[in-house]
Amino acid sequence: MLWQEWVLFKRKFWQITGSALIGPLLYMIAFGWGLGRGLEVEGHSYMTFVVPGIIALTTMNTSYNAIAVLLNIHRLYDKTFEEFIISPISMFHFALGKVIAGACRGLYGGMIILIVSFLFGVKMMLNGWFILLMILNALLFAALGLFAALIIQSHADMGRFSTFVMTPMTFLCGTFFSLDNMPEIVQKIIYLLPLTHASQGLRSLALGNQFNWINGLLLVSYFIVLFLLGLRQCYLVEA
Repeated sequence: MLWQEWVLFKRKFWQITGSALIGPLLYMIAFGWGLGRGLEVEGHSYMTFVVPGIIALTTMNTSYNAIAVLLNIHRLYDKTFEEFIISPISMFHFALGKVIAGACRGLYGGMIILIVSFLFGVKMMLNGWFILLMILNALLFAALGLFAALIIQSHADMGRFSTFVMTPMTFLCGTFFSLDNMPEIVQKIIYLLPLTHASQGLRSLALGNQFNWINGLLLVSYFIVLFLLGLRQCYLVEA
């Protein structure tokens, strides 16, 4: 499974790189240079504040889209998903391979944003915990992409799922602004969303603070649940 995704990545290297770069780059230009010039949030420049959120957002979108859209098309329209069902590979290894491949794509997108942010002159503290949170965030949303691709019954509904699930997380999970001024009830709801903990964890580490174990444990918990749901759906489709 991983080799197949690697071959596909090499064939479409520039398309994948461009799609991973253009959206976050526009966010950085619009929110960093435009809205955020001279603005401080929580005692730090807005660019320093927003970049970890953009990294979390990029790993989320890239990991999810690398799995969800294509797998849904292969299952419903191309019917190539049936080839994996009859091939000598277990559904566990199929699911695990897909999730790891999607996570690697998400990490690649996140690393691109890190490089671009340094070119923009953003100064952040990077360590192993920062990379670990990126990996967990990528695995989590790759698992979500697997699950969504196997339960949604049309390509149009995939778009609606993104509208109602992915888009709210993009703008509400502390990616572009602090949650401190939000109403308390809204904060509690937002804290239930996984991207919130990825954004806050990455931002805290980037600003030189200690690793928050709650962020990491919640991301691991979300990943385990979503992966098991996706794996269960793989077996149901196989049956």
